[in-house]
Amino acid sequence: MDRYSRMVQFLKVLLPLAAILMLSTVFLLSRSIETNVSGPFTQQDIDARLAEQVVTQPDYRGTTRKGEDVQIGATKATQGTEGSMPTASEFRGRFGLLSGGAITLDSNSGMIRPDKGTATFVGDVVIRTADGIEVTTDLLNTALDEIRGDTPGHVNGTGPIGDFSAGRMTFGAEKKDGPVHILFTDGVKLVYEPQKAER
Repeated sequence: MDRYSRMVQFLKVLLPLAAILMLSTVFLLSRSIETNVSGPFTQQDIDARLAEQVVTQPDYRGTTRKGEDVQIGATKATQGTEGSMPTASEFRGRFGLLSGGAITLDSNSGMIRPDKGTATFVGDVVIRTADGIEVTTDLLNTALDEIRGDTPGHVNGTGPIGDFSAGRMTFGAEKKDGPVHILFTDGVKLVYEPQKAER
């Protein structure tokens, strides 16, 4: 047997032994693993979430009959009980218009009912449009199958021509395939500001 063959035979024995030795030192030198690690939630939090059926970061996405984008999300949502309706906190929405603009909606809380095709924004509701109109109110009802909504109560707002208030606001298409319009009714008051209109 020549020198090369003896070296190969020697390495066939030496290398597996070296590998076994290295593996054994990994297990021998490894530190003990702490199995009693506390998670980000206490057992009380977990029990409460299971009882209330809490969902974090819920996200609803869909399209209207005309193909407009509808997105509604929240920080946290609860299923509710027999005596209460499901609710979500930090409720927000976005209606993408076919023209390329968008209407964004933000509120303290809200509720979405895909079975009825509706979403309701409650508390410090802020409605913003792409053309610079911002409206605040306490309650806003919207549809999910089309870009449509209404506020049963008072609204305050600001826009390119000044500040305004009204007893009620609705938005949606006046005709079947027409553009989305915002309509203010029930005692509209406008403080006209020419400086804003000129910008």
